[in-house]
Amino acid sequence: MESRSGTPAPAVTTAGAPPARPSPVRPGWRGAWHGVRSTERLCHVTGAVLVLSGLAHLVVFAVDGGPWDGPVSWRKPVTFGLSFGLTLIAITWVTSYLRVGTRLRSALLVVFAADCVVEVGGITLQAWRRVPSHLNMETGFDTAVSMTLAVGGGVLVVLLSVFAVASFQNRPTGPLGMPLALRSGFAILLVALASGAAMIARGVVLTRTGHQEAAYHSTAPLKPLHGVSLHAVLVLPALTWLLSHTPWSDRTRRRVIQAAVGCYAAAVLGAGVWAALTW
Repeated sequence: MESRSGTPAPAVTTAGAPPARPSPVRPGWRGAWHGVRSTERLCHVTGAVLVLSGLAHLVVFAVDGGPWDGPVSWRKPVTFGLSFGLTLIAITWVTSYLRVGTRLRSALLVVFAADCVVEVGGITLQAWRRVPSHLNMETGFDTAVSMTLAVGGGVLVVLLSVFAVASFQNRPTGPLGMPLALRSGFAILLVALASGAAMIARGVVLTRTGHQEAAYHSTAPLKPLHGVSLHAVLVLPALTWLLSHTPWSDRTRRRVIQAAVGCYAAAVLGAGVWAALTW
């Protein structure tokens, strides 16, 4: 229809037509920095600081030298700084896909971040004091640090177990395959928590019965199992997110994710068998 001037008349909008819905924003590594909540920013920054602490102590090790293995070495602030930092960043990200209340998630993340700082801080302090951090009951101060780390480990178990239960209680959101990746990652993470608790329990028993040196070396069989299973909750969801940005078909992406879960489970099983044989 044209107006008298010969120009086309403006299109008439149908009454009652619903407005166009904005496209949903999916959380991811490239999510807008200013769009995330302050709690998430705090956790990401804290995780980055812990990672930098681990890298800094790698430089200290290169300069100062000393053994890499054993209860007193620069390995501990390096590995714990990197591991706790990456885990904090990963948990902050992946829990955005869980159907958990905003306030509850924020509270759990703040406690988790504080606990990560306490764990890495205590381990780093003892490394600079050139004394063992875990299972060290030589002095009152060393006992306080060791028990603080043990209690902190218990807090980590509770917090991460809550998130793991939430991932199975309600189907997580996210791109194709993310529910499987998250549930598998959290299930394998529970193996890491169980192996960590077993290491602490056995070491404490040996320490209390007067076998201090044996306690320091008792954790060796479970360390590979603990280390491998700890980061599945980062690796599997990250792979899933990367696959969601490829032109591959849904069927192909689903198969790749399933294969990745199977391979990771096989690696954990292998580490578990080795731990059982060398325990």
